[in-house]
Amino acid sequence: MHPGRCIPILFLTGLALAQAVPAAQPQAATAASASTAALSQDQIRELIRTTADNDMENDKKLRNYTYTERQQVRKLDGQGNVKSTEIKTSDVMEIYGEQVEKLVAKDDKPLSEKDANKEDEKIQKLIDKRKNESDEDRRKREEKQEKEREQDRQFVKEVADAYNFTFVGIESLDGRDNYVIDGDPKPGYEPHLKEAKILPKFRFRAWVDKDESQWKKVDIQCIDTVSWGLFVARIHKGSRIVIEQTRVNDEVWLQQHVAVKVDVRFALVKDFNLDVDITDRDYKKFRSDTKIIPLGEVSEKQ
Repeated sequence: MHPGRCIPILFLTGLALAQAVPAAQPQAATAASASTAALSQDQIRELIRTTADNDMENDKKLRNYTYTERQQVRKLDGQGNVKSTEIKTSDVMEIYGEQVEKLVAKDDKPLSEKDANKEDEKIQKLIDKRKNESDEDRRKREEKQEKEREQDRQFVKEVADAYNFTFVGIESLDGRDNYVIDGDPKPGYEPHLKEAKILPKFRFRAWVDKDESQWKKVDIQCIDTVSWGLFVARIHKGSRIVIEQTRVNDEVWLQQHVAVKVDVRFALVKDFNLDVDITDRDYKKFRSDTKIIPLGEVSEKQ
């Protein structure tokens, strides 16, 4: 996902992009009509593998887009009351294969001219750095990125093996029919990938576009405490994330909205109840070699 997010959001969102899960059972879906045959376990597994391949293509096409992301993070007390709220709005872009965020507003107020210029300068420095990168360094960086993408793809494919699936029916979202599928951890399953050891800790409901085999929405719930790092952090049972995608320019499916409710403890000492809302909008084609000119320079050239 995007850089700059807190650890729990990165962790859970990464799982969601792997087609992973609901509460006891989330909102009811429309039952399959008599004319719609239920998908078998094997058909569902193949569908998940297909969405994994399609999502890799989405990731490649995302590199040609810039967009705006608004993140609202609310910290809650034990009774669910809001203790603090932080809102950040950023322009997100790909620069030579690297996703970068440029902060443009805080608490829904534009940055000062000084802070805005600093953000522009930060982006321009990265562009200049990549322009002057040696062929060998670029090759190594791109190989590393491709390796990470392949690891993500293999993680998704393991989801197909790690769950028992239930075909719930067909449901219309944004005017398009979607297969609705529930996934519950397969008892006794032994993960092949190290990263996949978390899978038995989650269940999910997924909405997959019937015509294009793209995942439209996933609703995930943590059903057991998840730990990572040696006494570093734990995500508690009941934490939940919903991620939605949208069809852009009739060519790609990209993230539209993320809602996270997470109960996490760091270093086994401090608990955080977080309510996070992320909205992505205004997807536009973007060229990574576009030069960002600070406001002062624009004035001098007029």
